[in-house]
Amino acid sequence: MDKNQIGIKYMQEGKWEEAAKAFMEAIEESPNEAISYINFGNVLTAVGETKKALDFFQKAITLDENAAAAYYSAGNLFYENEQFQQAKNMFETALKKGLESADNFFMLGMSLVALEQPRLALPYFQRCTELNGEDAEAFFQYGLCLANQEYIDEAIVQLEKCISIDSHHADAFYNLGVAYGYKEDGEKALQMFEKALQVQPDHLLAGHGKKLIEMGTEDTES
Repeated sequence: MDKNQIGIKYMQEGKWEEAAKAFMEAIEESPNEAISYINFGNVLTAVGETKKALDFFQKAITLDENAAAAYYSAGNLFYENEQFQQAKNMFETALKKGLESADNFFMLGMSLVALEQPRLALPYFQRCTELNGEDAEAFFQYGLCLANQEYIDEAIVQLEKCISIDSHHADAFYNLGVAYGYKEDGEKALQMFEKALQVQPDHLLAGHGKKLIEMGTEDTES
């Protein structure tokens, strides 16, 4: 097992110091291999040393401009620091360099949402869900973007997939309630708001939605 594999094993166990030591030894043994710098940068990211981590990702890119994982890892750093344009650029570059992973498509979509471009995010969330059919959050975000573009029926399909995977996703239940309310299906909307509140009793928006439906029902009955 080489030093990078040893370091990755330590990372999986949460042993950051041991992982960093293994990756640094890998760099010393093969200073021109980009992967060791990427791995070391990921350790630095995990322990909050984000500025140093970015230096290692940039070093990896200098050594290998096609190191897609370096662009992806740098993109995550920029996203966490709310530098969404830079994050989008990095995830796009990772894609161009061949990183067609569900995670990269997801983060590219999230960056576009943060940049208030949900329509452009749609194909990336769609592709993410195609690649990983068990990612509840991807279905949720895909549903939100569809709803934002007023594709309500399509949004409901994706939000339903989300809760089929994660039955405790309160925000998905809430947004399903909003979608059914938009379709003037008050009974179904009420069910969804109530389910959101069962999962998260302090969900203020779901509580408000429930009250509105109940007030509308009372007005109808009176």
